[in-house]
Amino acid sequence: MNEKQNKRLMHLIRRVHGLMENEDIQKQRTVQNQLGAILANSKNYQFTPLKVNTMDAEWTDYLSKDQKMDNSRSMIFYCHGGGYMTGSSLYARELTTKLARHTKLRVFCFDYRLAPEFPYPAAVEDALNAWDYILSCGYDAKDIIIAGDSAGGNLALVLTLLLRERHAKLPKSLVLFSPWTDMTSSGKSYHAKELVDPVLTNAYIQKAVSCYLGDTPADSPYVSPLFADLSGFPPVYIQAGTNEILLDDSRSLYRQLLTHNIYAKLDLFEGMWHVFQMSPIAKAEEAVKKAALLIK
Repeated sequence: MNEKQNKRLMHLIRRVHGLMENEDIQKQRTVQNQLGAILANSKNYQFTPLKVNTMDAEWTDYLSKDQKMDNSRSMIFYCHGGGYMTGSSLYARELTTKLARHTKLRVFCFDYRLAPEFPYPAAVEDALNAWDYILSCGYDAKDIIIAGDSAGGNLALVLTLLLRERHAKLPKSLVLFSPWTDMTSSGKSYHAKELVDPVLTNAYIQKAVSCYLGDTPADSPYVSPLFADLSGFPPVYIQAGTNEILLDDSRSLYRQLLTHNIYAKLDLFEGMWHVFQMSPIAKAEEAVKKAALLIK
């Protein structure tokens, strides 16, 4: 992609995300679902909707005559992003389809309750219920990869933290795309990268924090896993863009994992923005393919 094409893409991304941020939350959710339906509309995938208690969820399977799905009992448990205010399994399809295609694994994504209607700990409770459902389907924790983007990366970490505290079996590994790990916004990148990240703004992040936390302290490890004791965690793979506001969330998480003697790998993609893996660009395919190789 040349410089002119890159500028056009940045302008388009800013317009789309600007539209979503300037509307009320219900309209944001509608726009996201419409984008998800458009971007991931392909006969190469099978989407199977289901209910987990009263929660909507779906399986994504990649269908191809040339390449067979992995018939092992491994699967991906996906936590969608959206600042805990928006997002859904439909909007996440631009990532879940890429993961299904490159890993040949089934991908499960669930629609946890969203703030401000349902602040913390509603999303965490729903993640635990979704996890219990997957185990009831016969999957073993050691064969499950928990993945997530942005707030979904946060949820993936908190879910793993709670499983460890309950002395439950932990997942095989975690795969995190631009994880939101620090709701105190202590990283320098929150301000240093704001002008070059076309997706996130500090105003949007503070709105999300206010909607989600309620009376919960922002430095609680159950909302800011950066401050958690991460000992005993499974291997963690992290991707982030060098031009994103949450860059330091990924860098700091990586350092914390190493401090706790956890196997971790951080890949930074030059010039990329927050959750660029969702974008219809070659770099997104390259990144997800790289993640898939580590998953396999």
